Amino acid sequence: MTVIRLLGPPAVEGDGGRLRAPRGRKAWALLGYLLLAERPPGRRHVSELLFADADDPLGALRWTLAELRRALEGAVAFAGDPIVTTLAEGVTVDLRTAVDESADPRALLDTGGELLEGVSLMSCLEFESWLLVARHRMSAVVEARMRQAAVGLLSTGRAAEAVGYAQRAVAANPLEEGNHELLVRSLAVAGDREAARRQIAVGEDLLRRELGVTASPALREAASVAGGSSMVSPLGGRAAALSQLDAGRAAIVAGAVDAGLQCLRRAVLEAERCGDPQLQARALTTLGGALVHAVRGRDEEGAVVLHEAIQLATRAGDRGIAATAHRQLGFIDVQAGRRATADVWLARAEELAEDDGELAAVLGSRGMNSSDRGDYPAAIRYLHESVERAVRAGDRRQEGWSVSVLGRAHLLRGERGQAAVALGRSLDLVRAERWVAFMPWPMAFLGEVDLQGGQVDAAADGLEQAWELACQVGDPCWEGVSGRALGLLSTVRGDHEGAWRWFGEATARSTRFSDRYQWVRGHVLDAAAAAAIARGDPDRARPIVATLAQLAARTDMRELVVRAHVHRYRMGDRAALAAARLLAADIDNPALSPLLAAH
Repeated sequence: MTVIRLLGPPAVEGDGGRLRAPRGRKAWALLGYLLLAERPPGRRHVSELLFADADDPLGALRWTLAELRRALEGAVAFAGDPIVTTLAEGVTVDLRTAVDESADPRALLDTGGELLEGVSLMSCLEFESWLLVARHRMSAVVEARMRQAAVGLLSTGRAAEAVGYAQRAVAANPLEEGNHELLVRSLAVAGDREAARRQIAVGEDLLRRELGVTASPALREAASVAGGSSMVSPLGGRAAALSQLDAGRAAIVAGAVDAGLQCLRRAVLEAERCGDPQLQARALTTLGGALVHAVRGRDEEGAVVLHEAIQLATRAGDRGIAATAHRQLGFIDVQAGRRATADVWLARAEELAEDDGELAAVLGSRGMNSSDRGDYPAAIRYLHESVERAVRAGDRRQEGWSVSVLGRAHLLRGERGQAAVALGRSLDLVRAERWVAFMPWPMAFLGEVDLQGGQVDAAADGLEQAWELACQVGDPCWEGVSGRALGLLSTVRGDHEGAWRWFGEATARSTRFSDRYQWVRGHVLDAAAAAAIARGDPDRARPIVATLAQLAARTDMRELVVRAHVHRYRMGDRAALAAARLLAADIDNPALSPLLAAH
């Protein structure tokens, strides 16, 4: 058995202990690059990336590959051009364990440190840029696996086991309030209320000191769960489960969210007392969806509830309920930027879905995830199918939602005509449905289409209306996108201070809840950075670009990673443009080519 460890200080371990390590940092760098490559890279590309300073770059690459073969004693084979990397039987790599959803997550509990810790190649600046992005991305992957394991254990009554995974998630990303909430909930359900209270204090102090924000009420309320239950203790009162379920839905649709949640919690409790797992799964799925969509800052509780729903739906053999719960968990991860786990939940939801309505919703979320990642061909394919299925199902709200995300993808690709058609159709559907709570989203993007087309007055009317509606609804995503677009409008009008105020407002609004939509946050930061650089204000731009780069790398938003590198180049980092071109090579977006060519 051979284990290759690249998370933390790199090492190779066999049955008898550590094996001889490859000589030189470039050997480790090459191994990490080949093992993380999404497709086999060409030899010339790799030689220029790592050995450009050698007299014979291709020869240096051949020598380093031979050194890796000797040191790894045949555990890994490298062949061909492009280089195909193959693991021998019985060989495991911690990197692949991290990204393999079927692998036992216990193997990751002992991992510590960043990817290729201690490996630095300052003479290879393009590789250093790639490594920085890869480190953030792998840290986020490990964090997501730890969270998923903790929530899964918590939902099946194994809270004591969940604590270790939740602690590891906090260690991977201590500035994410949701990780602290998950740990507090795990400790409380395990019966260690004193530790739960201490963790609340730690989380509140850390968020206040490092981010200057106050933790949401959800962090403290996570400690109020009853021992052995992953849910917040239900409020008093009892009624029939079905009537409470119907009343809860109706209350939430009417905007009485607190009353609706109270009814849904009673429905869950009554279904449990009745001993009906199918009804309990249905009630839990409805409650979980409400926690995710109807109230902000409750995604962590919603995830635990939805995990419980899946367990019960599977036991009852109800594929429809299981599909909905999987989809909702996938949507949570899409918004949080946990791409790999989102793909797993949504792929399973697609397998379980039995009708066009549910498939339309699943494919819409898959399209959003692909678009946020920067995989536009996949996004457009998913979204077109989602729209078609929504039309067949007669679900006009889902049709309007999916076509709005499709319009956003066309806008990001610079396809203004297609964006205008899609967003206009979305807005027509939303108005016909009187879906006021969703209206600011397509309205803001349609205003940006008008702005890009030089129709400034039309853009101003639409964007101001979008902002007012977003504030009335109180949705941070809508406030973020409409505030950002108003910042762009101010820039076009030459009001640069006004633009800066709008970007600041959009940033604050889009991040005021712990369960924020990370793409909106990155989209706002990108516009703010561009505006500051255009005004010749690098001191204002520098921290924004640093935040954008880290956020985009951790959440696998590849186009925003490229844009962060372009911003760095415009601020004087001459190596950043080559890194941007390297990272943009796999992104099919016509709008990126002129951006890179302009510099």
